[in-house]
Amino acid sequence: MMMRLLRVDFLKIKRKGLWLLTVLGPFGVVALQMVNYGVRKDYLLQQSENDWLYYIEYISNFTHLAIVLGIVILTSFIASIENETNAWKQLIALPVSKLSVYLSKFTVITILLFISSVLLLLFSYSYGLYLDLGEEIPYITLLKYSFFPFLAALPVLALQLWIATVSHNQAIPVTVGVIGVILAYSAFTLPDWMIWKWPSLINGWDKPYINALLGLSVGILLYVIGMFDFKRRDVK
Repeated sequence: MMMRLLRVDFLKIKRKGLWLLTVLGPFGVVALQMVNYGVRKDYLLQQSENDWLYYIEYISNFTHLAIVLGIVILTSFIASIENETNAWKQLIALPVSKLSVYLSKFTVITILLFISSVLLLLFSYSYGLYLDLGEEIPYITLLKYSFFPFLAALPVLALQLWIATVSHNQAIPVTVGVIGVILAYSAFTLPDWMIWKWPSLINGWDKPYINALLGLSVGILLYVIGMFDFKRRDVK
């Protein structure tokens, strides 16, 4: 039954442009560096001691913004599809639990974000090769800065999905999401405990994996809270 729910949810988003967004997000992040290096490549290479790490750092400066903004759009669209077609009642009327319905929505968005992370890795690697940044490619660093933001952003995903599914007016989750994007943009000034800072991989310990671990653990916690809150509410 869970696989059937996932197939239905993927069919619902087929013509909604969410797959295009999944590709445009990581491509846009790397495209900014295409412009950056296209205009002042010689200057940037003169500033760096390690060309690959310098390049990856520039990409990571925009990754957290893209993923937080992507989460806001994806969660709002997923919930809007159900609200516009009044499909919540139809879903709940089926012989499936509300927990499964909520899990399906969360899983769909998680898969889309994971695919974006894979594409970010591929785009970053490909353009780095094109720039000829050196033969010693830091594969571990590329993996880290492609997937750690995804893991660190799971609490933002869980929170946004929770708000989007229980709100009949999608202006509420969108407003919360816009505030979250602004906070993510100001990540350097935020305290380490704020979830919108975590996708930037910045913390007082200077260890990005801490943000990924915090994101995974707190993300699961917020998901469980949101899931049970969704279960106890009446669907209108």
